[in-house]
Amino acid sequence: MALRNIITLPDPRLRLVSAPIAAVDDAIRALMDDMLETMYAAPGVGLAAIQIGVQKRVIVLDVAKREEEQAAPRPLCLANPEVFWASEERATSQEGCLSIPEMYEDVERPARVRARFLDREGRAQEIEADGILATCLQHEVDHLNGVLFIDHISRLKRELLMKKYRKNAKQKAQGNKAGPSKERAAASSEA
Repeated sequence: MALRNIITLPDPRLRLVSAPIAAVDDAIRALMDDMLETMYAAPGVGLAAIQIGVQKRVIVLDVAKREEEQAAPRPLCLANPEVFWASEERATSQEGCLSIPEMYEDVERPARVRARFLDREGRAQEIEADGILATCLQHEVDHLNGVLFIDHISRLKRELLMKKYRKNAKQKAQGNKAGPSKERAAASSEA
C-alpha cells in the first residue's frame, strides 16, 4: 500500500468522466488499497480514483467513525458503482471534499439510494444506503462523472465558497513561502 497525492481544485482532471474497468484484478485491488490508505490518512470518509489522478470508476468508502466514534473500520471498495434508484425523499447534509480542502456546504440529495457495483473480488453486488452512507456514495459516484459537491449548490453560494477557497489557498501559499525563512530565523535565535 502507498499514500497517493490527492489532487485539488483547480486541477482539470477533477472534471473528467472516469472509464469503467473491465475486471477487478490485482492491479485494481492494489489501487483500492492505496486509496483506502490515502483516504484514512487525509482523513476522509470517501475517495474516488480520479481524486488521486486515476481515471477509473473505482471508489472507497468508510463511514463507520462518522456513525459511531469508537467503531472499527468498515471499508467498502466499489468498482463501476452505479446508482440505479434514488428515493423521492430528500435529505440535507453538510458536505466537504478532500479535493476542496476545508470547504463545507449543505447539499440536498436523495435520502436513500440503491447502487450496483463489483466488490474487491469482482462479484456483482447491490447496496441500499441511507444517512451518511447514502450521501457519501452519491458524492463519490459524482466524482466519477466529473461532478463536484459544489455543483449541487446555488451559483451564488458556489461563487462565495470558491472565493473563500482561493483566498485560503493564496494565504497558504504565502505562508509556505514565509514559513522556511521564519523557521531559519527562529532556529538561529535559539542556537
